[in-house]
Amino acid sequence: MSYAFADEQEPPRITPAVKWLIATNVAVMFLQLTIVGSAQMQSWLGFQLSDLQGSWWKIFTYMFVHGGVLHLGLNMYTLWLFGRRVENVWTPGGFTRYYIWCGLGGWLFHLLVSRDGLLVGASAAVFGVMLAYAMRWPDDEVLLFGVVPMKVKWLVAMLVVVNLVWGILSLGADGGVAYFAHLGGLAFGWLYLRTPSAQSIDRLRHRVSQLPDVPDETPRAIPRSMPRTRERGNEIDEIVAKSKAVVTKRQPAAPTPVKTRGKRAEALNLVLDKISEQGLDSLTSDERKLLEEMSRQLRND
Repeated sequence: MSYAFADEQEPPRITPAVKWLIATNVAVMFLQLTIVGSAQMQSWLGFQLSDLQGSWWKIFTYMFVHGGVLHLGLNMYTLWLFGRRVENVWTPGGFTRYYIWCGLGGWLFHLLVSRDGLLVGASAAVFGVMLAYAMRWPDDEVLLFGVVPMKVKWLVAMLVVVNLVWGILSLGADGGVAYFAHLGGLAFGWLYLRTPSAQSIDRLRHRVSQLPDVPDETPRAIPRSMPRTRERGNEIDEIVAKSKAVVTKRQPAAPTPVKTRGKRAEALNLVLDKISEQGLDSLTSDERKLLEEMSRQLRND
């Protein structure tokens, strides 16, 4: 596959989390091919059902050992292709947590459906990264096999169907591709992306509350410390109306940078409350742009 950028400038050639994930996988493959040996490395790091009794950590390590160079190459190329841009709009830590989470989803689906056989490879985690990309930039195009142009959303949909069909057909067979692990990575990725992170919102809200506000600050429409609830809807609407009336009466001089920043902080609070109540999908394009701009600003402060 090759990639065509659509709506923003090209991301960095490599981002921190993607770099270290690729480096770790390549290092394990080097040991696998030289000092340790393929069978021994897969036995040490790969997951089998019997490992639950004494080697539980293999539910993490299995995603760093592969069945061969081709298996490794496909996974790492796909991670590099889609992961850089996702990490670039998230953070290295958030991207790494998401990657591991999708890998755990692959392990769980393999355990529940396939059970037998050795589980190795980063495919489940990489499939989750592809899903994150498709949900953020669904209409971007890739060239499948370097020839066939295809939107990312249709590529992911095709992978779901292919893995589901082949997974069902291969039930009961020994070894082979862990199709249900791939589906587990996609499923866990979807759950992660569809669930607003209240903890992340609270951390961002806390940092916003430290920004300087307008001197002689007007009444706040939305409290910073708690999200809006349906029970308090009428009360908040009254506060909003009063706040707007006060702001309308005041006619301040030309806004200073501090006042402008304070207003943007208040606007961001409203966006965070909307996420808490309705989820990320409820945001308009302008609200998403404001959230991304303020997040980048806070990371750089």
